[in-house]
Amino acid sequence: MTVKIEDRPIEQVREQVIDQLIYNYSHGVISAEAFERRLDQAMAATDNLVLMELVGDLDLKADASYQNEKRAQFSPHYSNQSQDETLHLKSILGSNERSGQWVVPKEIHITNLLGSIELDFTDAIFQHQHITLHVNCLLGSDEIYVPEHVNVVSKIFSVVGSVENKSVSLNKLHGPTITIEGKVILGSVEIKVKRTIKEKFVSFANSLKTSWKDMNKS
Repeated sequence: MTVKIEDRPIEQVREQVIDQLIYNYSHGVISAEAFERRLDQAMAATDNLVLMELVGDLDLKADASYQNEKRAQFSPHYSNQSQDETLHLKSILGSNERSGQWVVPKEIHITNLLGSIELDFTDAIFQHQHITLHVNCLLGSDEIYVPEHVNVVSKIFSVVGSVENKSVSLNKLHGPTITIEGKVILGSVEIKVKRTIKEKFVSFANSLKTSWKDMNKS
């Protein structure tokens, strides 16, 4: 027996609708303007019936090939590489950065005194499901970038400082978890994503559209 649409979990319905929007846009069924407008509405909707109305006129359904592409795009990068289990980043009256494709160890320590540190997990390769990030920030600024599939747990103690967690809240059951501990004194720590989830959906849809066009040409 099929469960009534209004009784299904809304995030499950939202994912299904967004998949259908991306698939139809990538196959040229709807315009870019219509796709982005409906995508905004899908992400903001709080009712299952409203969500389903957004794809009521679209016949194409996402297939297995689409799901494989989606998993490759949105899943975390894991590796069995054997790397050091601890990384230390320090900045004293200067700046330090770790970004690009780097292998994430189990523990990371960042020490910042009157400086700035940027730690970017966007394209990082994960070895572990659970990572601990130890922060010691005095009169400094730390920026931590995480991709959408990574869970973030902040346990930072702040003294006349600021801690902002702007990471997105999605269904990330299979993603790694970064637990951030430590202290901030007269400084700031900001946790955020480089690309919004909408930007990632649009980028993914455009890459599928290009692939579809190239396939039809050959």
